[in-house]
Amino acid sequence: MKNLALKLCSLFFLSLWLGFYANSSGMSAHQALSISIFSASILGTLFFWDFRLSFAFIGTSILLMTKTIDLEHVIEFSSLEVILFLVGMMVVIGLLKDSGVFAWIVSIILRIPGLTGRKFVLIIGIVSALLACAIDEVTSIIFMVVAVLEICDYFEVNPVPFILVSVLSTNIGSSATVLGNPIGILIASKSGLSFEDFIVKAFPLAAICLLVTLFILLSWYRKPIKLLDEQMKKLGANDILIRLISVPPDKNLKVNLTIFASMLFFISLHRRMEMLWSLPANTVLLVVPLVASGLVMIWRHNKARKYIEKDVEWWTLLFFLLLFVQAGTLKYTGATVFIAKRLLFACGNSLDLLISAILWISAIGSSILDNVVLVAAFIPVVQGFQSLSINIQPLWWALLFGGCLGGNITLIGSTANIVAIGMLEKEKRIKINFLTWFWVGLSVGSVTTVIVMAALVFIPFYR
Repeated sequence: MKNLALKLCSLFFLSLWLGFYANSSGMSAHQALSISIFSASILGTLFFWDFRLSFAFIGTSILLMTKTIDLEHVIEFSSLEVILFLVGMMVVIGLLKDSGVFAWIVSIILRIPGLTGRKFVLIIGIVSALLACAIDEVTSIIFMVVAVLEICDYFEVNPVPFILVSVLSTNIGSSATVLGNPIGILIASKSGLSFEDFIVKAFPLAAICLLVTLFILLSWYRKPIKLLDEQMKKLGANDILIRLISVPPDKNLKVNLTIFASMLFFISLHRRMEMLWSLPANTVLLVVPLVASGLVMIWRHNKARKYIEKDVEWWTLLFFLLLFVQAGTLKYTGATVFIAKRLLFACGNSLDLLISAILWISAIGSSILDNVVLVAAFIPVVQGFQSLSINIQPLWWALLFGGCLGGNITLIGSTANIVAIGMLEKEKRIKINFLTWFWVGLSVGSVTTVIVMAALVFIPFYR
């Protein structure tokens, strides 16, 4: 009870102080209130994770009652297009999970002759990243953790190093495409960046970060890898095919894969289709998952309700929706332009310093907060720079990579981290120490963030 009271008092006074500080810095009353309410939602997420939706509901209600925002703009800022995109994706992913697609893919890839410890690390790292690119980080990490735990259990080795390899690679892979992380679609919808832009610019940079990360991890975990090598020679690597958990593929696997592949195909061509049909930017990008999910619910009509009720994370989506409203209120009141001007002044009107500042602030912030929370707060600020005649495209990439790579630094830095830790505790009763994660996560997070900073600052392609 004392800890609860302390957290509540800290939440109240920190939010109140931020509001008063904003007001004393020159912000209007509504600007200061929007800052105070948004910070309360962020702190509420940090201190009371299970009650984050409650804070979002209450905060948005206060903004409406104080006329800080009106109903029309609540609807405008709720980013329904992003929410509907995620709903559609979750339904399609639910179909793939039911049909055993991911376990089948993992088992096929792991059927490699002459498997060694180093090969195993490279395989799980690359597969984790690619799965995160194609679907989402949470779904991919669930299947990778199951595979890694089974393999480590059979060879009687500590699974922690290999789970970390998978999670760190997943977070990096999630930055490579629009589909890998909710912040990808959020940034795409607000910036006008297309699926092709992500493939051309984000994917190569994520691939370089992944290769550097795997090199670091091969060195960092050389002792566990050596032990795995010894166990593989002792027990025989071919037995892995027997021990690996694999859900028998659904008899309709080909149809399910065709729906998913068609969805990816049309998403990849969305910019060209929008130009051909004179549609607003990202219209096709956001519609394709809805069409695909509609076909899924027709195809598997007996499970349609299950896909909507069980596979769609309504709790999380409602939180995102209200968080987007509160972030949009910062823009509506002009608070974000005020912050943008102050940040630009602090960087001496230097675009290079501004890129670096946003990259590192988002990376460090994502290590302690959910990256969607942080990116939702920063998007209106980045949009504010546009009115100051600043080239904001590199700022979007800085925000994307900062949000994804920063999640590697701590064990609470991303949803994938939390899911993996939970599965490890549930299945093996193993708890990962904060510092055990922090030192390797900090090394990987810092090095990859430096690589991205160098690319965004020195390579004209990203400007």
